[in-house]
Amino acid sequence: MIVTMISLKQITYALAVADTLHFKKASEQCFISQSALSTAIVEMEKRLGFQLFERDNKKVLITPVGKEFLERAKQINVQINDLYKLGESLKEPLSYPLSLGVIPTIGPYLMPKVLPEIRKQYPNLQLRIVEEQSHILVDMVKNAEIDTAILALPYDIKGLLAYEFWQEDFFWITHKENLPMPKEEVSSKELKDSHLMLLREGHCLKDHVLSACKMQSHESNVSLESTSLNMLVHMVSARMGTTLIPEIAIDQLLQGNPELKAIHLHEPGPHRRLAFIARPNYTGISNIELLKQVIVQKLSSDTANLAT
Repeated sequence: MIVTMISLKQITYALAVADTLHFKKASEQCFISQSALSTAIVEMEKRLGFQLFERDNKKVLITPVGKEFLERAKQINVQINDLYKLGESLKEPLSYPLSLGVIPTIGPYLMPKVLPEIRKQYPNLQLRIVEEQSHILVDMVKNAEIDTAILALPYDIKGLLAYEFWQEDFFWITHKENLPMPKEEVSSKELKDSHLMLLREGHCLKDHVLSACKMQSHESNVSLESTSLNMLVHMVSARMGTTLIPEIAIDQLLQGNPELKAIHLHEPGPHRRLAFIARPNYTGISNIELLKQVIVQKLSSDTANLAT
């Protein structure tokens, strides 16, 4: 008996339909015509012996057995991507496309510091950067939508591996007029008397700050005001309150704001740890190690220059 197998292309098309719940959008995502995609899906359903999708002119629904199939197909797709990466890992280091996720409270402050050095040392690297919140990046790495991501720990990375490369503390940002006398450090108890503005829900930095300060988001002096650190600093400049930011962001966020003061948070640290995350079977770990090395060298050099 001759068994006709389904193809990897058909699996890719089915995953695209499941992602978009729209045949036209899925065909655009896969760079083929809608009729060709529909034909491939129908042919795959015939070979499988069951229907993946219910569709009419208005909507696409995933059948119960289709959900089970697509979940397994997603894992197959991840493994196939890792096989391709295995071949790429044998080439010259960092000489092929690599997709990197980064969270908004790291990306704008880390990337400008390290990208020129990465480009200098690995000119053939084709780097794609995706900026998203932590929970989205974890899912993207898990599903092989991106190769790796830079997150701030502690954070639940759902069975992925973490490769830490930097540690840092938080600094209290306040208007100089709020300081009756100069000070270099501040405790969380002292912050109880200030209006502390933090990022809104969904940003892990908010949780890291509250944990470092041993506070709760519903405390009377804490308000969740913004989706960006830049806006929080502008609000501090306008004397609407104070905030806490990570050390890596100080030079960029306080540039051009001489009326603001950054004061170290005197609480047990490090207050957050920066790390690459990756799947346990990801074949490009050696390249993550190379990126880590470049980043650590650059950040260590910058820190040493500031000390002198």
